[in-house]
Amino acid sequence: MVAYGSEQRVRVPALRARWLTQAFVHWPFPPERVQALLPEGLAVDEYDGTAWVSLTPFLMADVRVPGLPAAVPGLPTFAETNLRTYVRAPDGRDGLWFLSIEVACPLMLGARAVGAPYNLGRLRVSRHGDTVSYAGARWSATPSYRLVVRPGEPITPRDRDVWLTSRWRAYTRRLRAIWETPVEHEPWPLHVATVDVLEETLTGAAGLPPPLAEPVAHFSPGVGHVRLGFSRPRSESERDQ
Repeated sequence: MVAYGSEQRVRVPALRARWLTQAFVHWPFPPERVQALLPEGLAVDEYDGTAWVSLTPFLMADVRVPGLPAAVPGLPTFAETNLRTYVRAPDGRDGLWFLSIEVACPLMLGARAVGAPYNLGRLRVSRHGDTVSYAGARWSATPSYRLVVRPGEPITPRDRDVWLTSRWRAYTRRLRAIWETPVEHEPWPLHVATVDVLEETLTGAAGLPPPLAEPVAHFSPGVGHVRLGFSRPRSESERDQ
């Protein structure tokens, strides 16, 4: 059974935030097609012999750099959307690899310093009755998406639900090195979700073929105590394990 909840403490965070109104749309892909998009040193992680890629739009709220006085407000709430897959490092530890990251806040582009693939764009999140709508388009290129989901009842996550939504580190590549960023937050409160509308060109722009099946979807109202640790390059000994 996959553990549900952070497996590590981020004692000295580089960033604090809340992640709100998050949708998860997951597609299955042939492992070899996803592996071809990964850098040397990372292997595609599989669930029952299949690789998965997830589109995860959400709102970033109360983004703060630790150490600022409480009277100093954090950044205004903004939208972000990740296209991610699931990987393992040579030491066996699992994590995320971002195929692309769309963001509406220019300050987040600073994470490009460790290889995070941020793209600045026009993004929005809105509610209409019992549906939640997400849309975005890059400023500098053509990839875009439009997603409308209908959240349902809360669920007790099963093994695949946890595997698809819970990862506690992200990997990036910069200057021929793999960098690792730890993440800590409480377990996702998950709901079933129905996809009413899904139009996107992000997967094709990332180099992916059509998926093997229709997507699996989840929705979460969010988590409130996100702590991102400082990114660090993995050492030679870690890469060689």
